[in-house]
Amino acid sequence: MKAEKDRNKTHAGCREWFWESVLLQEMTTAEWEALCDRCGRCCLQKLEDEATGCVYYTNIACRLLDMESCMCRNYAKRFQFEPHCLQMTPQKAATLQWLPSSCAYRLLAEGKPLQSWHPLISNDPESVHKAGISVKGRAISEKDVAPDQMEDHIIDMDDRVPFDGG
Repeated sequence: MKAEKDRNKTHAGCREWFWESVLLQEMTTAEWEALCDRCGRCCLQKLEDEATGCVYYTNIACRLLDMESCMCRNYAKRFQFEPHCLQMTPQKAATLQWLPSSCAYRLLAEGKPLQSWHPLISNDPESVHKAGISVKGRAISEKDVAPDQMEDHIIDMDDRVPFDGG
């Protein structure tokens, strides 16, 4: 009974269980932001094979990613420092095939439920790290890698469950 009660806990500025009843495009800013599980996977540098269109993840993270919390160090001003940073939208969540299949935005856009380790479900902000989903302890900062060495950092990421960070 306690787990069910905890699951119903309202998150600051969010409607109860909003992720189960509100369309992505109808969420408040607080609800939209609460969907992010803070895994840091979207902050990993990716390489695209121009011939095939295949996208490969590296274990190289944006220089603004805090490697411990897997959160942006300057989220409010990130576009000033990283003009290529992605502004997630409901449209992008539904169309960007390189988004990890574990991404809450993608899952909801596909009509699927959040994973049990998602902080909105577990009520534990560390659950994404405990489940091995985040890049915590698995990524290095782009500040530490020369651009011509990026291909050396391609990883095999099975993004449905914990991944091999290389």
